[in-house]
Amino acid sequence: MAPDVFTVLADPTRRRLLGALASGERTVNDLVAGVDIEQPGVSRHLRILQEAGFVFVRPDGQRRWYSLRTQPFDALVDWMHGLAQDQAGRLERLAALIEVSKGPSPKGRRR
Repeated sequence: MAPDVFTVLADPTRRRLLGALASGERTVNDLVAGVDIEQPGVSRHLRILQEAGFVFVRPDGQRRWYSLRTQPFDALVDWMHGLAQDQAGRLERLAALIEVSKGPSPKGRRR
């Protein structure tokens, strides 16, 4: 079963690693220096990010280069955009209902 993306992204260390990878491909040693976490911890978090589909690994001899995969982020943005559209539709319906419920003012005009 695939890990829950929100659980994966909830960890601040993994978010720091993703932030470090946002500027481009990095090795584990680059990431260790950039996020101030020891190598075993960085490797463990990178494995979790890879299993969740956020990170791509490119072997190059003895080194492994890590980079971001855009697809999971695109899917999250699409999901959030859908939620925002649903909420906007609900707010528009609420505003219309409020306008209808106001009724005419005592002088026969709307407030």
